[in-house]
Amino acid sequence: MLRISRLTDYGTMILVHLAARPDECCPASDVAAHTRLALPTVQKLLKLLARGDLVRSVRGAEGGYTLARPASGISAADILGVLEGPLGLTECSTESHQCELEAGCQVSSAWQKLDRAIRRALDDISLADLAEPPREFPVLNLSGRSLQARPATPAPPPRNRNRTGARP
Repeated sequence: MLRISRLTDYGTMILVHLAARPDECCPASDVAAHTRLALPTVQKLLKLLARGDLVRSVRGAEGGYTLARPASGISAADILGVLEGPLGLTECSTESHQCELEAGCQVSSAWQKLDRAIRRALDDISLADLAEPPREFPVLNLSGRSLQARPATPAPPPRNRNRTGARP
């Protein structure tokens, strides 16, 4: 199963928080408080994101962290590349592939085609999209079908009770 790590999920939450405050410099403690993540985790992720040029740190009394570029200029592929490492479904899909079976493999080209399609999709989704998903991103359930907003179920009428709390 393709799945991002919990730290990548948390890192994305941090980036979305910073994207909502493009003109502010946010201290790690504020980011932790607003995202409800542990401060050491936030500090670790902010350092990784800064090393990957997705956030910029500012020192001093008014210091903190801000996005290194506009949210629209940071792709999901950028985020995954910094937090997960090189993207690739299989060994032969990465830039530094070194599979000894590649020469006779009949499925590597199919995996590479899938890898390119996924990479294009990740390149097309920006941090701005993750922060405020456009309407064309429907909410899906695990079966892949779009979820329709259901009207709220009305509360059942209260049961009659006498003053003692016993039912009549």
